[in-house]
Amino acid sequence: MPGNSGNRSRRVTSKKGASMGSGGKNRSGLKGRGKTLPADERPWHKGYSGTEKLPEKTARKQEKERRAAAAEGRAPKIGVPGTKDTTWGRGWKGTGKPTARGGKMQPHRGPRIAPGRRSNPTREGPELLLGRNPVVEALRADIPATALYVAQGIDIDERINEAVRTAGDRGIPILEISRLELDRMTGGVLHQGVGLQVPPFAYEQFDDLVAAALEQTAPLLVALDGVTDPRNLGAVIRSVAAFGGHGVFLPERRAAGITATAWRTSAGAAARVPVSQVVNLTRAIKACQQAGFTAIGLDADGDTDLYQLEAAVGPLLVVVGSEGRGLSRLVGQTCDLRVGIPMASTVESLNASVAAAVTLAEVARRRTYG
Repeated sequence: MPGNSGNRSRRVTSKKGASMGSGGKNRSGLKGRGKTLPADERPWHKGYSGTEKLPEKTARKQEKERRAAAAEGRAPKIGVPGTKDTTWGRGWKGTGKPTARGGKMQPHRGPRIAPGRRSNPTREGPELLLGRNPVVEALRADIPATALYVAQGIDIDERINEAVRTAGDRGIPILEISRLELDRMTGGVLHQGVGLQVPPFAYEQFDDLVAAALEQTAPLLVALDGVTDPRNLGAVIRSVAAFGGHGVFLPERRAAGITATAWRTSAGAAARVPVSQVVNLTRAIKACQQAGFTAIGLDADGDTDLYQLEAAVGPLLVVVGSEGRGLSRLVGQTCDLRVGIPMASTVESLNASVAAAVTLAEVARRRTYG
């Protein structure tokens, strides 16, 4: 018969042979390669943060990571190009030191080829503040910064001049990059041609926040109950600054924190208004009440009319609910008053930041004109 189907001694099970190595045959190909570069020094890695030109493929990787992080509600694990010096003296040319062939040589800068070890970065990376007003306000408030990015070819106004001058006086590196490069770094967010890299936001201690407010003639604080949109957070902070508030506090969990988006929406007011994070919002509200504050919760169905609020002239804590559900049950029960804003019957409710602005404006009016 054709084949070996009738051969009883044929092998019927597979047997994997011994793994064969190169026996050192390819070892010579690894000589002279140097140490493996860390991620933030590899131009082809999404964590690249070097000063060399960012390849288009790397930019696409970073943009993909930004979108994935936004969808998952986390910080993107990408680098910030231009923030880490990836050049190294690797040769000599031109005029300067004599060469074996005659003539002179001078240092030549190039990519770093043998970097040392570095510690692992923290989970919370630096933020990039965008927009001319936020950048100038942050610099005026002496917010720690590590770099100022200015796009080439932008219209120069007083804010840009002040930002560059202040950054120079403080010794902050000023990096001029292309508008396309800044677009890539910001993920397409409107930046007005300028960005300031700052470390993660430093929150105020809650006890210090309350103590500082009590030193004022008419203390005014705002608490946010589960506001998750950083734009609403930034808008509330801006209203607090505009109407004479003395601080904002919010929960550590399930709430928006001070991000670059919140910074931008606040138009730099986050540099002037102290913000605190608390573990338990209800407990923090009770602490304010014990300190003499009247806690009012904004509620569309509140029993007290905002325009009849007699407590506005004393120490006041305004509690703003989340965008969807409003005040949580326990927080609402803890407040001394539930205050409603009179509106036309065709409108059900206001956005959280708008409601806060209307309330703070009315409080400021009553305190000024009685």
